[in-house]
This record gives sequence, structure tokens and C-alpha cells, in this order.
Amino acid sequence: MTEHEIGHDSAIMHPTQETSKPSTAKLEPHAAMAKKRTEEAHKVYGRGQKINTRRVKDKKLRGSLRSLENKYRDATTKAQDAEILLENDAGFLQPERELEKTYKIRQDQIKEDATIETAKKGFELKLTELGPYVFDYTRNGRDLLLGGRRGHVATMDWRSGKLGCELNLNESVRDVKWLHNNQMFAVAQRKNVYIYDRAGVEIHKLQKHVDVTHMEFLPFYLLLATIGNAGYLKYTDISTGQTITELPTKKGAPTTFALNPYNAICHVGHQNGSVSLWSPNSTSPLVKLLAHRGPVRALAMDREGRYMVSTGQDLRMAVWDIRNFKEVGNYSMRQPGSSIAISDRGLVSVGCGTSVTVWKDIFTRFKDGEREVRFPYMNWGGEGNTISRVRWCPFEDVLGASHDKGFSSILVPGAGEPNFDALELNPYETVKQRQEVEIKGLLNKLQPEMISLDPNFIGNVDLAPAEQRKREMEADEAPEEIVARLKNKSKGKNSALGRYMRKRNTKNIIDAKRLRIQEVIQQQRKKAEHRGKQQAEEFGPALARFAWKNS
Repeated sequence: MTEHEIGHDSAIMHPTQETSKPSTAKLEPHAAMAKKRTEEAHKVYGRGQKINTRRVKDKKLRGSLRSLENKYRDATTKAQDAEILLENDAGFLQPERELEKTYKIRQDQIKEDATIETAKKGFELKLTELGPYVFDYTRNGRDLLLGGRRGHVATMDWRSGKLGCELNLNESVRDVKWLHNNQMFAVAQRKNVYIYDRAGVEIHKLQKHVDVTHMEFLPFYLLLATIGNAGYLKYTDISTGQTITELPTKKGAPTTFALNPYNAICHVGHQNGSVSLWSPNSTSPLVKLLAHRGPVRALAMDREGRYMVSTGQDLRMAVWDIRNFKEVGNYSMRQPGSSIAISDRGLVSVGCGTSVTVWKDIFTRFKDGEREVRFPYMNWGGEGNTISRVRWCPFEDVLGASHDKGFSSILVPGAGEPNFDALELNPYETVKQRQEVEIKGLLNKLQPEMISLDPNFIGNVDLAPAEQRKREMEADEAPEEIVARLKNKSKGKNSALGRYMRKRNTKNIIDAKRLRIQEVIQQQRKKAEHRGKQQAEEFGPALARFAWKNS
């Protein structure tokens, strides 16, 4: 269309205005709609607050930050536009009448109304001699790993029922864990942790991991985290075989161990009812939380890293908002919960005793003013099998439950994520696709130093000047560290602090560091005087002159 045609059309629509103004009037609603769409996309797919580039003085840095913000904005807009491709929806059980309850529906009733392929996903494996069992799904939900307490280990493609490998280790098995894909898995045996390949061949022995009871795998860091009866949390890089760090929890044998999938922080439950949060970058726990009045039995975190669910020996199930570490829900139980799992859609499964209970909307109900959910979503059990572990199968409406008589696959409508990203996790990947994903994972492996409570700190710019950061570090430094550093620099019998002050010769200059050093000197003098008075009283009047008079 030519400029003459555009002006002619606009003159027909607005005869009283000039030809240049109607084009501007047409762009205003479009710009407003684009702005509104960008704000909505940022609320759903955004990554925190925007960087204020006006405060950045460096011209080159300011330009790179602006281009980065533009990429973030385009990415959020494209993610929202891609919602039209999400064809599948998650469907839950809906009661037809008010008195009808969904937790009374049995598995055989669900299988009758479901399709043939869906009904096949509900099955049972009767393994009565080598239990109780623990198990684990791969990240794409395709393969299943089983481990019996008496040494039985098996892998299988649970959809087709094809057995991968089967081992009888003649040694107690405490935990099993898939690694980055279905080609390797780790088994915590009585003495050490062993790594096997898909065919069941032992390929590595972790000799430093002794008497391990719990294991977790960090997929984006390729780290295997283990903890045992000695209370040492150990991280091992499976790509290089090196031990990253060993952290003593100083709380004895742990009762439970779980991984936050959002920020890769390990949560450890202890006998005294506390939960401690650990990362390989700190020798002390990042957070200590008193969750129960007795030993903590099970922990689980949701996919977005916002909520934590814990069960304890005090017959309580607590829901915590781990963004501010406050309790938002509390439920009573008949028996202590032995295992907890949270699905991709927010369903919480709790295994306690011989039954499994599934809860719905416990993360959103308290926002509407209601503190607790009155009734569970589904129930399963009653056959007398003691539940040892429950886990959700990724991208499927299937809940796995292992017990002392084998393994059971339970159908739970609405539990799985119906739309998955095949470039991230593909349940139907081929061999070549798996190999490409493995190579990309090695190339894009994150470093352990990037693990933090807030993973969004990466890429942010600290706009404070260097002098201000130095003053803040000196103000936060403990007096004991100041004394140790100055004593290491000084020699002789003279006071290290006094000689440092004389050497500085800054009597007329007062700063934060000088005030803290003076405060340390006063504290040392008071301690010396108090020590001398105590010794003078102990020695008596005849020997008081031998008491200490200087520190």
C-alpha cells in the first residue's frame, strides 16, 4: 500500500483530522495492548525485578544490560505466545453430588473408566521375599529402579514391562538413585556406594562414602549428594569422580534427606525435630528450622521451591513457606508419615503405615482464608503392606509406592504435567537424542559455587562502589578474626594490637575499623583485670602479688 492510499483511507475514517494524526491514533491502542501483554507475560514467566540501567555509569556495561533486558522481555513474550500450543489439560476427579467424596473411589473404578493404555499403567509387582523395597524414576519418567533391603536390584521400562537388568548383591541395600539418565545408577550398600551401568556391571566404587543411608542427585551440577549414619554430607562430581566437599552436620544420624529442585539446596531432617539446609559452599547450615517436636520422618519440596512439607514422630504434617520460613498449614495424622512426594501439579502424597493419602490444594487453600483442607483427594491401601517410599512418575498420572511386599503403581488423575518440553525432558526420546542431551549436559554443567538459596543472584550487578563494599565487609568481620589476622602479622612479646595502632599513627582519624579495634582492646583489658582479681582471691593475701596483672 502506498502513502497516498494510507492517507486516503485515514481521511475517510477521520475527515476532520490531518493525515498524519490518524496513524498515531492507530498505534496507541496497539502499543497499550503490547504493553499489557508484556506485563502479563512478566508476571507468569518473569525472572524477578528489572535492572535499572540508568544508574550504571559505564556506557558499554549499560548497553549490554539493556540488550539483556530486551532478550528477557522477548523470551517472556514468546513463552506466553507458546501457550496456544499446549493442547492437553490436567483433569481431576470431580464429584457429581455434594455428599460424594473422591477419596472413596477405588483403583478398579478408575481403570474401568480410563482408556486401555492408561489402565495398563496401574499394576503391582509382588516381591515378597527380598523387601522392603525402595525405588526411583528417571527424570523423564521412562525407567524404574527397584532396590530391596536384602540385596535385590532391578531396572525396567515400566510402560512396556521390559526388564533392563537384575542383580542379587548378597548385601543390604539402603537406597538407590538414577543418575543423569538411564545409563547409570547408584546403590547405597552396607559399606560403600557403588555405581552400575545399565547392564548391571559395576563401574565405580565410592570408597569415601561409607555407611550411606540417603542419596540425592543434582542433575544440572552432576553431583551425587549422600549422607549416612556418621552425619557427614558429601558431594561427588560423577563426571570427574572427585569429591567436592564433606560437611559434618554435627547432629548424628539423619532421619530423612531431600533435595529442593528449584535451588539445589539439600534439606536434612534430624532426631531433635530440626531441619537444616545445606549447600556445598558453606561449612555451616544456611538455615536451621525447628519443624516438629520429635524426629523428622519425611521431607519434600515442590517444583517451584516455594513450599516444604514435613512429617514427624509427633503425628503432625506441617506445610512451610520456605521463602520466609513460616508455617502455613498443620495437619494431624494417625501414624507418623514415612515418605512424602509432591507432584508437578501440586498434589501431595503421604505414605503412613499401610496406606497412602493424596492431598490436593494444600498450597493454595490458606490463601483464601482457610487454614486446612478437610478431606484428602484420594486414598489407597488397607492390604497390610507397610509403605516405605512414595514417588510421583514425571509427566504421568501415576504414583509409585514401594512396600515390604513389592511395588505398586497407582493411578491418580490430574497429578502429572500434561505438557512437557521435549528439548528439556523427553519421555519418548531416541538413542541419538539421549546422547545429544548427555553431551549438552556435560557442556552446560553448572559449578557448585553457583548453588545458593536465591538462584537469581547470578547475572545481577552489584552497583555499590568498592569502598562501600569494603566498609561493609570490615563492619561484618568478627573481632576474633581481626585479632587473629593482626597477631599473625606481628611478632614479639609486645601487644600486637597496640603496635598496630602505633604504626598506623592515626590518632586523629576515626573510622569503623579503628573503633572495632579499640573495642577489642578494651575487652581484652577487662578480661585481664577480671582474671587477675580471681587469681588474687584464689591465692590469698600472701600470694596475691603473683597473680596475673597483664593479658
